[in-house]
Amino acid sequence: MSTILFHEIVFGPIHSRRLGSSLGMNLLPYDGKLCSFDCIYCECGYNKDFKTKTKLPDRDNVKAALEDKLIKLKNDNVTIDVITFAGNGEPTMHPQFEGIIDDTIELRNRYYPEAKISVLSNAMHLNKESVFRALQRVDNNILKLDSGILETVRLIDRPNAPSYSIEHQIEQFSRFEGNFIMQTMFVTGTHNGKVVDNTTEEEVAAWIKAIKATRPREVMIYTIDRETPEKNLEKVPVGKLKEIAAKVEQLGIKVNVAG
Repeated sequence: MSTILFHEIVFGPIHSRRLGSSLGMNLLPYDGKLCSFDCIYCECGYNKDFKTKTKLPDRDNVKAALEDKLIKLKNDNVTIDVITFAGNGEPTMHPQFEGIIDDTIELRNRYYPEAKISVLSNAMHLNKESVFRALQRVDNNILKLDSGILETVRLIDRPNAPSYSIEHQIEQFSRFEGNFIMQTMFVTGTHNGKVVDNTTEEEVAAWIKAIKATRPREVMIYTIDRETPEKNLEKVPVGKLKEIAAKVEQLGIKVNVAG
C-alpha cells in the first residue's frame, strides 16, 4: 500500500523532476487524503484507505507556517526555485484557496521574489470562479488531463463526479487562453482485470486533439516514479515518452519530459 503523506503544511524543499528545488504546500489533512480524483497511481494511496476527520488548516495558519519557513530558509541561505501546492490530494478543494494564493504571492514577493508559484491540480474545480481567478495569478497552473478518452480517465483517474466529461474539461482549459500547463501521467499495466495503457495510437491521437483545442503554453509528460496503490502498473520507457512529446512539439508547444 502506498502511504506517502505529508504531515506538515509546508514541507521540503524537495527535488522535483519537473520543477527543481520545490517548497511544498499541503492545504489538506496532515493524517489523511482529500481528493476529487482517486488515481490508481497516486503516491498518497487510495482515498478510502486514508480517510480523516482532521480539519483543514485555515488561511492564517497557512500564511504563518509559510512565512516562518521562508524566513528560516532565507537565514540558512537556501535557494528555492518554486513554491508548489500539491500535498495530500487536490489543493483547490480548500475553501480559502484564493486567499491563500494571495498570501503566498505576497510572501514570495517579500522573501523569494525569484521563485515561481506552482499549483498541481486535477482541474476538477475550474468551474469555481475563485479557483479560476487564483490559478490565473500563479506562475505555473499545472492542470491534469491523463487521456482524451473518458473511459480511460474513469479507469486511471477515477473522478468522483459522475458528470465529469472531456468536453467540459476542454471548455474549462480554454478559458485560460493558452496560459496554463497541461500535465499527463502515462502508464501501462492492469487494474481490476482491465488493461491500462494511455500510450496507444488511439489514446495519443485523442490526447493530441485535446491539446490542439486548448493550446497550453507547455505540456508536462511523465510516468510513475514512486510506489503506486495499484501494483500492476509499469513505467513507460523514456523513449516512448519522447515519441509522444515529438507529436506535441510538432504543434509548436514546449514539452517537458520526466521519465
